Amino acid sequence: MKLAKQLEKLGTETAFSVSAAAAAWGAKGNKIYPFHLGDINIATPRNIIEATEKAIADGFTGYCPGAGIPELREAIARDVGSKRQLNYSDSNVSIQPGGKPVIGKFLAAVMNPGDEVLYPNPGYPIYESQIEYQGGVAVPYGYMETENGFDLDMEAIRRAINPNTRVLIYNNFQNPNGAQSSPEEMRQLAKLAIENDLWVLSDEAYFEIQYANKAESIVSIDGMQERSVILYTCSKRFAMTGWRLGAAIGPQNVIDVINKMNTNIESCTTHFIQKGMVEAIEGDSSGPEAIIEELRKRRDAAVEGRNGIAGIRIAAPESTFYLFPNVSSIMQRKGFHNVNQLMDEALIETNVSFCTRNHFGRPTPGEKDFYIRFAYSGIGVADIEEGLERLKTYFEK
Repeated sequence: MKLAKQLEKLGTETAFSVSAAAAAWGAKGNKIYPFHLGDINIATPRNIIEATEKAIADGFTGYCPGAGIPELREAIARDVGSKRQLNYSDSNVSIQPGGKPVIGKFLAAVMNPGDEVLYPNPGYPIYESQIEYQGGVAVPYGYMETENGFDLDMEAIRRAINPNTRVLIYNNFQNPNGAQSSPEEMRQLAKLAIENDLWVLSDEAYFEIQYANKAESIVSIDGMQERSVILYTCSKRFAMTGWRLGAAIGPQNVIDVINKMNTNIESCTTHFIQKGMVEAIEGDSSGPEAIIEELRKRRDAAVEGRNGIAGIRIAAPESTFYLFPNVSSIMQRKGFHNVNQLMDEALIETNVSFCTRNHFGRPTPGEKDFYIRFAYSGIGVADIEEGLERLKTYFEK
């Protein structure tokens, strides 16, 4: 029996294949230094676990409203609104089983077949997958490397907008490159969205993963709230990647449609986990603060280790938990033409596992430089230092 032809357009998150290769190599007795996946090997704060256990004991194990339980929707509305100087109510919030479902449901709500969607590339690969699977035209925009990290290629974005452009996907505090927009860059992007009457998905998964400055949202700019949906996730801030809990926050007409999709697709998000999340947002904040401090230590160790390798120089990112070094000179020294060759050989030679630019959207024509991505969220400081010393020996020979 044949499957649907539409499946040819459905992509995936290929970083999981890197994880599988690392696991297979580790099963042969090799100690793996896992920089490949943005998972977090830090414990979920104890107060969240206890609140969730209590919810199970109290019987919150059945169905609940498809939109999410009212107390969690209200808590997220207050949390998101207060940090962005915006007013939201529970009617602006739709609870999701993770942040990822927001992407597909948002596109289904606002995009028609044939509409063009601007999305960051390199970027989270599910953007590209969902745009094309739902019949849209995925139009990539990129970044320019600077001494301090990466800036949006604003001219390329301007050139890409045309009468068929319907949606802009924007991921400040970016995966994989850690890019963080300046206020001026954010204002320019908002101006383009407003002038061209675009819907905006503001992926703010890493909004709370900040090491220095207070995070800002493009949705806070005048004229943006009514055209924007925020992707909110509990995974990073509370070390809850496997709990699968997130939310869409936006105009009520879009949220009502997303809530209807919830009922059609998963009925509801797990009741007792939602109860635990209320405690996460409104309870003791010392746990999330400790998570940030641990990630800061890991970032510092990772940056120091990377910059100790000949041919690599990167600035310390002020958000996310990723490094995205340019390894073009190392590729040249090794005689490789595909950056995945470097990834594969490094695993065998050093036991260090990492992703490459190729795992974050299809490379676009004209790309000349080679990049690899390191996630330091799932590996402790001692192993970061040890793994990078091994990688240094391999990269420099």
